[in-house]
Amino acid sequence: MMCDLVQKYNVPGPRYTSYPTVPYWDLNTFSGELWKSTVVKAFQESEEEGISLYIHLPFCESLCTFCGCHKRITKRHELEQPYIVSVLKEWRLYCDLFESRPTIKELHLGGGTPTFFSPEHLKMLIEGILELADMDKNPEFSFEGHPNNTTKAHLRALYDVGFRRVCFGVQDYNETVQKAINRIQPFEHVEQVTQWAREIGYTSVGHDIIYGLPFQTSSDVENTLLKTNALRPDRIAFYSYAHVPWIKGNGQRGYNEDDLPSSTEKKTQYEMGKKMLAEFGYKDVGMDHFALPTDNLYHALVDGSLHRNFMGYTPSKTKLMIGLGVSSIGDSWYGFAQNVKSLDEYEHLVNSGVIPIFRGHILTQEDQILRKHILNIMCQFETHWGKNEIESVDFDRIIENLTEMQSDGLVEIGADYIKVTSKGRPFVRNISMAFDLKLYRKKPETRIFSMTV
Repeated sequence: MMCDLVQKYNVPGPRYTSYPTVPYWDLNTFSGELWKSTVVKAFQESEEEGISLYIHLPFCESLCTFCGCHKRITKRHELEQPYIVSVLKEWRLYCDLFESRPTIKELHLGGGTPTFFSPEHLKMLIEGILELADMDKNPEFSFEGHPNNTTKAHLRALYDVGFRRVCFGVQDYNETVQKAINRIQPFEHVEQVTQWAREIGYTSVGHDIIYGLPFQTSSDVENTLLKTNALRPDRIAFYSYAHVPWIKGNGQRGYNEDDLPSSTEKKTQYEMGKKMLAEFGYKDVGMDHFALPTDNLYHALVDGSLHRNFMGYTPSKTKLMIGLGVSSIGDSWYGFAQNVKSLDEYEHLVNSGVIPIFRGHILTQEDQILRKHILNIMCQFETHWGKNEIESVDFDRIIENLTEMQSDGLVEIGADYIKVTSKGRPFVRNISMAFDLKLYRKKPETRIFSMTV
């Protein structure tokens, strides 16, 4: 029965790290001045809760063909320091908007490959950020580590400036799969960096696992999860390979699409993986995230504080998230803005004293209401609405969109609420799509999203 539901609801759909999703941003009503005004408003309203920072470090020494992130392939490490200088200039441009010193609740280093940068340069970056800000009493500082080039010195340097969480990209341990995705890394490398992190004192170590990769079989997924469980990471992201060569260009054309697992095989990998993780004692936090009961991500799910933003699921919510670096996206709750993607243009703009955004979206009242409900579905698996919201949002259409899912036992619908059933949890992306009225008003003419399973 579950296999039939997976087949039925495995359709292209957003991952809802934002609402509206990027393809539906209204660029005509957006401006840099409007963006700055929403940033100031959010900062003033949330001084006590603090802000979040996402810093994009785009450099990689080689191209991993499964990756959908914005990156620049280079071995020129002399680019590190000038880039950090530019990021710190951008940070100062934002701090100049504020009347008081910001407090940083959450900070994440993403990429690219953050550990492309030397430990000294990473420490220089964070110390530069903290020169203009205070650190929250219980900060959430995390970074993405590549098992092949993350050294003990990297882990120590970032620990010394407040980092307590690291996530390592594992993907799969089969050599054939690793060659296809150009990511050769033995189990021993992952084991070593995981042990180092724990020795140093990191309280949460995560591993990313991908299913649906080229040449990957169910046996490969099983072997990878068995080896992963031997290391007992605190969090596991078990997510579907997003094959979107029409978006990412030639990077995902290094193998024939016939080399990808069939839809039936991919469903088997997914269902088997989720079952194994449950047997290993990992709790399903939401969509493709799993955590041990001792991890604070699971605690956030239980106490209702779980949040979702461009960094994925997080145990802490802040109204304002500033994105620094090329291609980064910021979120003021009232608007989104994305930085330019060209390194040269980025550095030119910040050196000219200009916040380097090139597109964004200012949320309407309807957007803000729908965003709240989509976040509730994604993070708490239920949502409730009041009479005042009915005047601004077509809830009859939303309920109509959910009727078939109700028949399939995925949701429970009440007069003023919707709850996701345990059976419906694997389909939260599909359920969230029912609230995405922009998607229903204007169906994309071409495929722009990955498959939901």
